[in-house]
Amino acid sequence: MHLDAIKQALLDSYRHDGGINHVDGANLPSQESVNQLAADCMHLLFPGYFEEQGLTESVLPAHVDQLLRKIDQRLVTEIEKCLRFAKTEHAATQARERTTAFLAQLPALRKLIQTDVTAAYQGDPAARSVEEIIVAYPCVLVISLQRIAHVLYHQRVPLLPRMLTEFAHERTGCDIHPGARLGDHFFIDHGTGVVIGETATIGSHVKLYQGVTLGAKSFETDPDGNPVKGIKRHPDIGDHVTIYAHATVLGGDTSVGAHSIIGSNVWLMKSIPADSVALFKGDSVVVRSRRKNESMVGHGGATNGAGNGSDVPEGEWQI
Repeated sequence: MHLDAIKQALLDSYRHDGGINHVDGANLPSQESVNQLAADCMHLLFPGYFEEQGLTESVLPAHVDQLLRKIDQRLVTEIEKCLRFAKTEHAATQARERTTAFLAQLPALRKLIQTDVTAAYQGDPAARSVEEIIVAYPCVLVISLQRIAHVLYHQRVPLLPRMLTEFAHERTGCDIHPGARLGDHFFIDHGTGVVIGETATIGSHVKLYQGVTLGAKSFETDPDGNPVKGIKRHPDIGDHVTIYAHATVLGGDTSVGAHSIIGSNVWLMKSIPADSVALFKGDSVVVRSRRKNESMVGHGGATNGAGNGSDVPEGEWQI
């Protein structure tokens, strides 16, 4: 086929099959620009960690000023595109206001994100320094960008929050929706394969291992068979909970009580109370009360004395 014929076929496809940007209307945000925005935000959160050349105290104010202005300009532009796409009135004014409100929260975001770095350092015996956590651990990138995106999500900025978290998803293999509510001192060890849904809530001092899913049981549909939006679909995780590798917790009415432990590969669709342990015993998932002074061990392993269902005391129940 001649190139002219291929070109015409593509033009016909754009008209009839969709999938083209809004050429004659509001253009969508630029993926390249959003990716740069994500990178610049990480530089602003952790100055000196990702630069090619080291920073000194004397040049730090000028460096922060330059970076902040770049982020400000880019964010206004991309938010305005998002608002025009959503047909928001006074999109340019709204973009300016929301950008300023977002940037004002950066100092508080930095303070919150520092708790995640602390949790990673304290939660992984392989970590040799805080610096190693920041420059090498995928959890820092994915949690930091989710926290940034979460602010924009609550400002009702369309498209952009999800694009920011997808940048982190692509880099780390860890998918956290910008709508998820994350407590302080949050740590994801290894990170790959973790999925956290939009309406999930996670308490303080929670630790997840690779492959954990906090998902939905099923989707409610309207009379036309379309998924119902905006309802609670994902679980609530209490404070000081540890969820080991490849465990799956599903449902908007499912909650995991504080100080509980979910063992590897457990499939949980019912709530469990505080201070519980959920694990496999034979072919069944059982829940029991957490023993006094029971600790977590291993990298993605199980609890002491409960790895294979042995030594499980009276008072357990199946779910």
